[in-house]
Amino acid sequence: MDSTKTYLITGANRGLGRGLLETLIQRPNTVVVAGVRNPSDSSSKSLESLSTGPGSKVIVVFIDSNDDASAEKAIDVLQTQHNINKIDTVVANAGISKYYGPATITPISEVREHFEVNVVGTIVLFQAVWPLLKTSSHPMFMALSSGVASLGDMESLPLPATAYGMSKVAVNYMVRKIHFENPELTAFVMSPGWVQTDMGNLGATSVGMEKAPVTVEQSINGMLSKLDHATRESISGTFQSFDETQYNW
Repeated sequence: MDSTKTYLITGANRGLGRGLLETLIQRPNTVVVAGVRNPSDSSSKSLESLSTGPGSKVIVVFIDSNDDASAEKAIDVLQTQHNINKIDTVVANAGISKYYGPATITPISEVREHFEVNVVGTIVLFQAVWPLLKTSSHPMFMALSSGVASLGDMESLPLPATAYGMSKVAVNYMVRKIHFENPELTAFVMSPGWVQTDMGNLGATSVGMEKAPVTVEQSINGMLSKLDHATRESISGTFQSFDETQYNW
């Protein structure tokens, strides 16, 4: 039996994606496939030289949420060049949140771009990885969402991120639909919190805060605690948070 556990993380060269990778790769017998938009830049190249646990390694592949063919090509590269024929866990982390404004003035171009990257990019990724996920004995698909996507809590949230919030609501629907359609899969969405990444801090400063309230370490530790113990029965089809926050869909 293959004891190696294989993860695929998109947006893995910075922010939360890199934090997840750097933590997971310290574990023994772990392969982390790092999906990045530019494998030749310094942040991506540095991933392959990270220290790892025994029997573990990082594989960098090109995956761009704006390139529909890139995820399928990445899977082909994994199979033909790296002999990877099983993926146990996929973390759909890549996404954008770059415009903050109310619905009355949000440019339609921003709405389209957020949906293309955050929604279309995520379902393209899922369709590409599904053949290798199905070969795992415990396949898992986790997409990063946001508290901003909670319809029930919308009134109490201060961030005027219309385009981003709309796109994450769609991601929530999509992943829950995937859960119901595939009874052998554990699929759920996870809010990482309002994290001190470039994206999170940009949102914080847009509402007058100095920085986002959650550290990268707090978010990573919380998310992995839930990911490590996730089962179909306990978590699949739900809207999770890195902490004990309960979100209203």
